[in-house]
Parts: sequence; structure tokens; C-alpha cells
Amino acid sequence: MNVHHVTDGVVSATTELDAYALSFLMYAYPGQTWRSTPQVDCIASQSNVFDVDRPVDTFDDARQRTQQPIVTGTSVLGLIYKDGVMLATDTLASYGSLARFMDNQRLTQFGDHVVIGASGDMSDWQNIQHTLAKLVKNEDIQSDGHNLTPAQVYAYLSHTMYERRSKLDPYWNALVLGGYDAKANTPFLGYVDLLGTTYQSSTIATGFGLHLAQPMLRKAVEGRESQLTEEEARAILEQCMRVLFYRDARSLNRFQIAKITTDGVHITEPYSVSTSWSFGEGLRGYGPQTQ
Repeated sequence: MNVHHVTDGVVSATTELDAYALSFLMYAYPGQTWRSTPQVDCIASQSNVFDVDRPVDTFDDARQRTQQPIVTGTSVLGLIYKDGVMLATDTLASYGSLARFMDNQRLTQFGDHVVIGASGDMSDWQNIQHTLAKLVKNEDIQSDGHNLTPAQVYAYLSHTMYERRSKLDPYWNALVLGGYDAKANTPFLGYVDLLGTTYQSSTIATGFGLHLAQPMLRKAVEGRESQLTEEEARAILEQCMRVLFYRDARSLNRFQIAKITTDGVHITEPYSVSTSWSFGEGLRGYGPQTQ
């Protein structure tokens, strides 16, 4: 039986287990002394831990987490060409297996020379957008002529994703950051996912595109980064998006392309490309074929 002693308002524990419980409470409410009534600013305003006049509501201090992706976007494609970086995403957000939201823009500009494309859970992506927008705004407020470089935004983003993973509360996203460092005159293309995994490459794809479009991008781009023109780079991305529309049931023939160069960022309005399903006639099981 555990016995507690009260001396001058201080609760002491007679067992190691009780001592551990008290230390946990002091950790949960930092800055609080247990000789006096807890201050409101030291605990959540909705908490009723110290309110003995009414029953404790189990959900008063509950946290809401994204336990699994609900509304999701699929592939993000990115490549480096001779003048900068291009990213592409479609505008579909699926509700589970239902292709539900057709006008969901997944390319967002941050600062003058950074664009991030998001796949995965869209509510988590909105949270990340707010976090990064605050970062850029705080930097602008300084008015010292300094702008965050793509590498700096990428470092902040990767630390944010890894921190949430470490808390067992990850952002369920895979993100592609494309940018251009105007001072160093160099393009930047990086990837980060819900585990905090990061890498940089001249071609990047997420979602279903990681399996289908990445080989196409590597074949068309790697070794030719300094030679690819804007028109060629755009044609490569359009062909990849076309193939993804053919093969990925959660993609849409309505997409945007972002161009990031030394002159800044340009994101197209959503548009479609021509398609032809005639190749299916040679596939067994397509249409009226029986053989």
C-alpha cells in the first residue's frame, strides 16, 4: 500500500513508483512548483487535472493525429535542366480509393526561388504549408536583404519531417523541393519523406511515379542536364504524366508544371495533354479480344 505524506503543501512519495509518477508530472508541466496552486499559464487552458469539483473528461487533453492518410495526392515529378528545375503534379486528391477532388493544387511557392510539390495526405500538407509560410514571413520581416536559399528551406523541411517522425506523429507526405540559388547560380532538387529520409538528384519522382516514371526520367535526363532545353524538359514531364494517367488509377490528365529559374518561379494553370488508348488493342484481355 502506497502512503503519501503532505508537509507544507508538498506531496512526497514513499515508493519509487510514486516518485517516478511525480517526476513525470513535473516534466509534463514544466516550471510548476508543487507547493502552491498550479498557474493557468503552466498547463493547458482546457485541462482539468487539478479540478476536483467535476468529473475528469478523458478527452480534455487529447491530441489529434493523422493515424493514416485519408485524402491523398499521388505522383510528384521533378528534373533539372540547363536553365533550372521543373516540377509536375496532377490536380487530383483521392478520398481513399475514390477519385474525389479534381482541382487540388499540389505545387506551392515559398519565397522567390523555391517550389514544393506534395504527395500523400493533404491535411498534413496544409499543416506543412502553414509552417513554411511562417518561416518565409519571419525571414522577410527582417528586411535585411537576405532570402532563404533552397538548401536552407530544404534543411528546415527535412528537420521538421524527422522531428515529427521521432515523436511517432509523422507527416504522411513525400515532398519534392525544387529551387534555384540565384547567388550561386545553381539549381536544387531534393526529396524528403515521412521518415525524414532525404536525398538529392537530377531526377526525382514520388508515389506511383517512383516505380513507373523514375526510370523514364533517368533515361531521358541523366547525363544531359546541362543540355536539356526548357521545351525538351517540359515534353519529358508531359510524356511521364501521360503514361501515369494510362497506368495509375489515382492520377488525372489535368496537371501543373512549375518552372524555377534565376528569374523566379512560374507555375502553369492546370492543363491536359492529348491521349490515345489505341495501344490497348494489342493487349490481351482488352476490349472484345478473347485470345
